[in-house]
Amino acid sequence: MIWDLHCHLSGVDGRTVDERIAQLMEIADRMGVDRLVFSMGWPWSQDPGPDDFRKQNDQVIQALSHWQHRAVGLAYLNPKHAEESLAELDRVVRDGPLVGVKLWVAERCSAESLDAIIRKAAGLKALIFQHTWYKTGGNYPGESTPDDLALLAKRHPDVPLICGHSGGNWERGIRAIRDCPNVYVETAGFDPTAGMVELAVRELGDERVLYGSDIGGRSFASQLAKVTGAEITEPARRRILGENLRNLLKPILTAKGMRL
Repeated sequence: MIWDLHCHLSGVDGRTVDERIAQLMEIADRMGVDRLVFSMGWPWSQDPGPDDFRKQNDQVIQALSHWQHRAVGLAYLNPKHAEESLAELDRVVRDGPLVGVKLWVAERCSAESLDAIIRKAAGLKALIFQHTWYKTGGNYPGESTPDDLALLAKRHPDVPLICGHSGGNWERGIRAIRDCPNVYVETAGFDPTAGMVELAVRELGDERVLYGSDIGGRSFASQLAKVTGAEITEPARRRILGENLRNLLKPILTAKGMRL
């Protein structure tokens, strides 16, 4: 069982969202990926206004409309527009088909402006996925690092949070969130490097590691190889490839009557 946490509609050929997701599903079938989690439409915007993130969420909802047996989606929000983001959570998660939140680079996640979004998302049992990175040349002004996420996690110790990309520089990222038991790392988006998954399992335990690809910016094959080639036990590999994400999504999928 393979569940991919990190999928996008950008970077994929196709005139419409329906064409793009259909093409991705063909590739997913070849690679044995069972379920996919989509976030953000296109074109991407680093600091989207309310109209923009609503449009991107509508693109994701349209893409999922023919693939509800294979795919789910996360709501793209911007904490700089807190009231509109809370209203969007109601529209697309509470009253709509999406099952979580995606936060990118508009606002660092250590900011207190995120707190209302985290509380509301937790009340809806929604998955919360935060992009993180340590860029050698410097992050975008609103781009979070795993250190930012650790601060957020300590303000919300009972809410599961996902550290996207493990911070890119995963040796720093894994250690930055190690003492936050409510934070999970995901494997997507950086070049496959021997030892990443092994370090994550050793420092966090395999139950806090999630597979993601970042397709269409990356290939399923290169990202799956991080896990399939890791020197870990087979039960740990199964948990990372799908069981851990399934467990995180189980409360909201069950509440919505969606297929597990």
